[in-house]
Amino acid sequence: MAVTDSVVRRRRLASELRRLRSHAGLTADEVAEKLGWSASKVSRIETHRIQVKPADLNQLLDLYQVSVVHREQLATLAQWTRRKGWWEAYADSLPEEITTFIALEDEAVAVMERAMDAIPGLLQTPDYARAVLQVLPTTVVPPRQLERAVEVRMRRQERLAVSEPVRLTVTADEAVLLRRFGTPDVMRAQLEHLIQASRQPSVTLRVLPLATAHPVGFGHFQILEFEAFAGDLPTISDVVSVEQLSGMHVYDDETVAYQHRLSFNQAMAVSLEPEPSRELIARIIRDHWS
Repeated sequence: MAVTDSVVRRRRLASELRRLRSHAGLTADEVAEKLGWSASKVSRIETHRIQVKPADLNQLLDLYQVSVVHREQLATLAQWTRRKGWWEAYADSLPEEITTFIALEDEAVAVMERAMDAIPGLLQTPDYARAVLQVLPTTVVPPRQLERAVEVRMRRQERLAVSEPVRLTVTADEAVLLRRFGTPDVMRAQLEHLIQASRQPSVTLRVLPLATAHPVGFGHFQILEFEAFAGDLPTISDVVSVEQLSGMHVYDDETVAYQHRLSFNQAMAVSLEPEPSRELIARIIRDHWS
């Protein structure tokens, strides 16, 4: 998937074109025959594998007899799919699944993260991020690429500093705060940063203590939530990302997203509230990383 696309809008446009075709009572083969296209071209457009050109979009909307107002909405959406993102500059040093995830994260209005292995990337310090990236089997890279990967993590955090920041909700296992990446100084600075970052209005951080009954289920994962468009444009379901030894996997299946949301809610239900969580982090700094 091209990293220069606005991925969410591209999926939303493809979904709406599928719906309009179905509403018109046409099959993909019938659309291809009427427009003189190949059936594979219709399929690639509807599965967001290729961008739809403005002329092709107009042909489809003419065929589906779409209203003027709805046409304008879809034309605007199509323009957004050609928007370039800052991550394009790093495409040479990042796997495609990572850039796809970043493109999705960049458009999310809310991120829910179940942290079981490490502190979430959106809350990491540069030194902690560098230490994490150096030991992950899937990200062992030369020094120059390592620094670019750290830079990418810091760029992602800009979503927390804009006028309308992404809403970040994290439930982190206490073990994450005790697991050392880098030196004790790196850990102390990271946990101090975590306390400060958790005070931002858009950030909710809750710690799940080791002494609490642990909900069994999924490992470390993120759920991305997207805004609903006004008018007739379709919404996009939650997207789940799971980072495993084989790499990052992104799922946009509604059932998978629902299962992970249930798991996230179960963990949140037994996690400490934000202020007791900060108190626990401060205690861990004092007892383990001072």
